[in-house]
Amino acid sequence: MFGDGLDAAVQKAFTRPVPKSAGAQMRYLVKQLKGTKAVAQMLRISQRTVERYVKDQIKKPRKDLAARMEREVKARWQPQIRAKAREKAASTGGIVIDTRARLGYTAPIGSTDQDRIRHLTVALPPRYAARLFDAQEAGASDRELKEIAAEALKEVYFQDGGRRAGSLEEVRFTDVEHLEFDL
Repeated sequence: MFGDGLDAAVQKAFTRPVPKSAGAQMRYLVKQLKGTKAVAQMLRISQRTVERYVKDQIKKPRKDLAARMEREVKARWQPQIRAKAREKAASTGGIVIDTRARLGYTAPIGSTDQDRIRHLTVALPPRYAARLFDAQEAGASDRELKEIAAEALKEVYFQDGGRRAGSLEEVRFTDVEHLEFDL
């Protein structure tokens, strides 16, 4: 969920549309992986099937294959644009998180720390964008990405950059109903 949201935010920076037809997607993958055998292994189909898609002899893939093809093409599409978008977010732009989730926090006795569903749209500083993208590239799980996002919300939303709630200890970020990132 978190990793997919970060990918979707970066994909908004693409300057050209991703190939739509099965043949175009397959030709792109063959070009990227330098051969039909590698594509066949990656997609778990036969090499002959890949060749038939490349020649437009097959035009309509099964649903599961179509989803795998689209995911693999998007993962490789415009790598330089993707890198520039991540770099800009991590250095100057930051990242905006829009979420509807159950948020609460651990705080001293006497405060209203009860979890409740909140809808937040918060601009996170570049250092948190950098941490999220770095963790994603290192293969972090959704749980680890969620912890980074919770820490960012603690500082930016709950503590307002140190102007309030200084004794706040931990933010709980659970029951995510909606999550979207934007650069």
